[in-house]
Amino acid sequence: MEQTLPVRFLDRTTPPHIATLVLLSGLSAGVMSIFLPSLPAMTAHFDTSYHMLQLAVSLYLLSNAVLQLFIGPISDRFGRRPVVLAALALFCLATIGTLTAPNIELFLLFRMAQAVVVTGLVLSRAIVRDMVSEAESASMIGYVTMGMALIPMVGPMLGGFLDQLFGWKANFWLLLGLGLAMFALSWRDLGETAPSSGVSGGKRLDGLPELFRSPRFWGYCATSMLASGAFFSYLGGAPFVGTDIFGLSPAVLGFVLGTPALGYVIGNGFAGRYSVRLGINRMLLIGTIISTSGLLIGLIVSLSGQATLWSFFGCMAFVGLGNGMVLPNATAGMLSVRPHLAGTASGVGGAMMIGGGAALSAFSGAIMSGKASASPLIWIMFASSALSILAVLSVIWRERQLGTQNLRD
Repeated sequence: MEQTLPVRFLDRTTPPHIATLVLLSGLSAGVMSIFLPSLPAMTAHFDTSYHMLQLAVSLYLLSNAVLQLFIGPISDRFGRRPVVLAALALFCLATIGTLTAPNIELFLLFRMAQAVVVTGLVLSRAIVRDMVSEAESASMIGYVTMGMALIPMVGPMLGGFLDQLFGWKANFWLLLGLGLAMFALSWRDLGETAPSSGVSGGKRLDGLPELFRSPRFWGYCATSMLASGAFFSYLGGAPFVGTDIFGLSPAVLGFVLGTPALGYVIGNGFAGRYSVRLGINRMLLIGTIISTSGLLIGLIVSLSGQATLWSFFGCMAFVGLGNGMVLPNATAGMLSVRPHLAGTASGVGGAMMIGGGAALSAFSGAIMSGKASASPLIWIMFASSALSILAVLSVIWRERQLGTQNLRD
């Protein structure tokens, strides 16, 4: 539906302010990345291997993917507000679990439970689609998902300093405080944009085949999954590259890990400003080409034996720049294929993106263990990004086919 009520901040009788949606999406991203500089310290604390601790990333992403299959349909039935509030409460309980876990197995279990916070990311996008038209949604989603860039950019830096000053648990105490604050803000500001439909969850899940019959929906989801796959591969392998190959301290590692997020902020700005003017498909193509080109440069430098700390992390800024342009536009595309299933579409598309990311993150973490060069990681990232270009081209071809043959997607 289109927005008819004025937005008043901290008034839960009106739709939420954009700042609330930015923070909702940003918290989910921060949970994923803030503790990355602490992985070496956590490995020593739990007396386990780096590969085992890296599961705190990949299992979190896997839980994200599974949850997103259900978050959208549940919110389509019961409304956005109660689902967001319930998820934030559960996230706070899970975070307490990570702080008190006596062994690595229980820590990973509570870490997986923390993934419920992804509800904020999924539903912030669906709320945007509830409020504005398709043409405006890519632009607004670009601004909303800027929280996904700002917080991961600051998060690892802050996490590295907190680790050095107070130990790794300080990161999770911070997450608990942020979760409680976000619950309070959502309670006051998050007005309902999709009232309860009364349709059963089973009926809502019946919409999944309708979505998957759409080639364009599949194309947009594949674009999102493959483009972001490069970034998730980075999350799985970059902490090892920074610590074991370049010998960085937690504080410095946290600083340089935010390089892709800096590019993401700029890319989001471009998406917010130019998506309506250029169209989402053109923005998708430009974004995927930028990301792939940056990785190609990084790969050439690495294979030539001239790689440095700055050449590796500098090229990662292109990944962030490209993803900043791709993800809001791919999301707007997948939500607009079947607007009446916006919550379901956001969940399914997010599940595909995060599920693929979990696999690539785990693969990258495993393959980098014991390596003396960053080249294997860059190869994985380059392949994923290059395939995203093909996914965009498939969407463009399908739209041209629909236009010339008057078909229904």
